[in-house]
Amino acid sequence: MSTATAAAAPAPLLAVEGLAKSYGGVEAVRGVSFALVRGEILALIGPNGAGKSTCFNMLNGQIAPDGGRVRLEGRDIAGLPPRAIWRRGVGRTFQVAATFGSMTVRENVQAALLSHAGRRLTLAGVAFRQELGAADGLLAMVGLAAQADRPCAELAYGDLKRLELGVALTNAPSLLLMDEPTAGMAPGERVDLMRLVAGIARRRGIGVLFTEHDMDVVFEHADRVLVLDRGALIAEGSPKAVRADARVRAIYLGEGLLYRAAAAPASAPQAPSGVAP
Repeated sequence: MSTATAAAAPAPLLAVEGLAKSYGGVEAVRGVSFALVRGEILALIGPNGAGKSTCFNMLNGQIAPDGGRVRLEGRDIAGLPPRAIWRRGVGRTFQVAATFGSMTVRENVQAALLSHAGRRLTLAGVAFRQELGAADGLLAMVGLAAQADRPCAELAYGDLKRLELGVALTNAPSLLLMDEPTAGMAPGERVDLMRLVAGIARRRGIGVLFTEHDMDVVFEHADRVLVLDRGALIAEGSPKAVRADARVRAIYLGEGLLYRAAAAPASAPQAPSGVAP
């Protein structure tokens, strides 16, 4: 690589090196390494039991790795607790959205903002007069400004996922981890949510790592795709390259993923031998 090319390459926001985790004799994650730059949207896919959740939870601090490094902007965060990682600028959304149903949409965002600012949340009303402008700005960003005063318990599920995104942005993250962000959503809502995420990520320079079982979502929105199987990375590249990878096809066709129809174009039915069509 030339000096000019090396200088032009952006420094990784997230660099994962040799990440490993075992449970007894089972290697849940085996030597996983990859990098992510600011503004990039990276998908992590794999069949059930591939190690995606274990990998995600090590990045987020919910599980301590047995080996390897996780560097965020050059600083090793492997093994730190979730709160410490969150304070270093890592946001997280979960497969099932969790909010305070009796609180309003705005109050949910305010609570997260107050926590990030190190201020104690009270329900006496004093705390909820703080961070109003910041909360309303985040709600406008995720398309929920008109819902700000509604109790969360009244929101449609698609709006709950938008609210969860807004809460995940309260610590001004440089890295956003999203665990199956479109799970349980209608097809149209999935497209809208991921377009929203992509727009915010690219405007703000946020790196996004997400897991997803909906391949339409993956191939439309990811810049690159990582494929995990039995704890190890078996493929990495552009959506087009991964979709064409023979090993990836072999793993996913049994689950009906990766465009079964595209992998095996339909042909005209053949007439039995000796019978005219």
